[in-house]
Amino acid sequence: MQEFITVFQDRRGQLLETLWEHLQISLLSLLIAILIAVPLGLILTRFRRIAEPIIGVSAVLQTIPSLAVLAFLIPFLGIGKIPAIIALTAYGLLPILRNSYTGIVGVDPALKEAAIGMGMNSFKRLSKVELPIAMPIIMAGIRTSMVLIVGTTTIAALIGAGGLGELILLGIDRGADLNLILLGAIPAALLAIILDIILRGFEHISKRAGFKSFVIMLVIAALVVTTPFIFNGSQRTDLVIGGKLGSEPAILANMYKLLIEEDTDLNVGLETGLGKTAFVFSALKNGSIDIYPEFTGTAIVTHLETEAESNDAQEVYQQAKSGMNERYDMAFLQPMSFNNTYAVATTQELAEQYNLETIGDLRAVEDQLTAGFTLEFHDRYDGYVGMQDVYNINFNNVRTMEPGIRQDALANGEVDIIDAYATDSYMVELNLVTLDDPENLFPPYQGAPLLRNETLEEYPELEEILNQLGGKITDEKMRQMNYEVDYEDRSPSQVAEDYLRSEGLIDNRR
Repeated sequence: MQEFITVFQDRRGQLLETLWEHLQISLLSLLIAILIAVPLGLILTRFRRIAEPIIGVSAVLQTIPSLAVLAFLIPFLGIGKIPAIIALTAYGLLPILRNSYTGIVGVDPALKEAAIGMGMNSFKRLSKVELPIAMPIIMAGIRTSMVLIVGTTTIAALIGAGGLGELILLGIDRGADLNLILLGAIPAALLAIILDIILRGFEHISKRAGFKSFVIMLVIAALVVTTPFIFNGSQRTDLVIGGKLGSEPAILANMYKLLIEEDTDLNVGLETGLGKTAFVFSALKNGSIDIYPEFTGTAIVTHLETEAESNDAQEVYQQAKSGMNERYDMAFLQPMSFNNTYAVATTQELAEQYNLETIGDLRAVEDQLTAGFTLEFHDRYDGYVGMQDVYNINFNNVRTMEPGIRQDALANGEVDIIDAYATDSYMVELNLVTLDDPENLFPPYQGAPLLRNETLEEYPELEEILNQLGGKITDEKMRQMNYEVDYEDRSPSQVAEDYLRSEGLIDNRR
């Protein structure tokens, strides 16, 4: 409990910021869902033959995994709040639409007949009789939708939309740090409970006030959503630097930002923690971000969908550079020294028990071991697919998981073998053994800035500025910086600034 209190105190500012973002995204998504679903539900009560098919479509939208919806929207809308709000709105439609339709249809036919007898037309009957009676049912649908939206909003952090999911993802990335996960999860749950209580109050009021309570609720929600835009003018950014989930991409992105702002008047924004390679690369292609640190091996295997023609780091870089330029019209600037290649790792005790020195040694005990691989490694040729082909290894038990929890799974004995990155801090913390790769399955993975050529044409000074990191940062130094972020809880920006100062790349008088 004391650790949690300490984390809460240290991250109070970040918690308030992400909580406010979470509230904004949730309320805006709910507001849009209401404005779509309620009128549509009312219209369907007048055209009942098409009601069930349309309600069925909204039900199908809710069955699609939220992560899949976000991934689908990125190529069209980029990253950030817009695709997140669209996805969340789709998730919130069904309860509101169904309850709006059911609430009106369920009004006592005798009351409808009486209204018709009084000479009311369809609109008057709806506004004066049906809506006031149906409002509690409609409000119940809005409450259900709100709980769904608030819970699902946590995943929006994967595409740079912000919210409490940032803290949860950070906790997962740091080896399932329970305090960070709880710091994001508890406020999300409390937010859902508080909003549910507020909406329950409007539901009770609606029994007396009818449609007026609905209008008041919409006005309050709209004010909460729009107030920050009225009072806070956001500063325009000239460039946006992105990064995958993890301490290393965040450190490098902060270095790029500091270097660019040191030598230019450009205002640089950051969008780190964007999840997996595919998300970040899609964001770069569609212009949501302008630069991000990528690895030479990843560019060849994942983006160019081929194999490295050499095991020499410089030749691999040249292959990646020319390939990205020709296929995607992108520039790959000078790589840094460290090689964050894939590795197959295990504990010192297990390596000694089974006499494991190379990846090939796993073949003799593949039936006795459980492998814990990331989804990305499991699906890549320079990963488990290649291990099966090159080393003829097929584990009976393979468990896929997020990168941030595999080391804990290994330390707790839940898995025996994991894929690892050579510069990750837990390699030192857990004293892991990496198995040799005599067949050179894993190509060099040197980090380098990747950007579109159009960005470089608009800001040609970026090449010289970012190339200052070319050939710098050793494996040992990168591991140390990752360790400071992951285990000493220093911010990526502080670690990045300290390194740049120590190398004389930014002014020490800043």
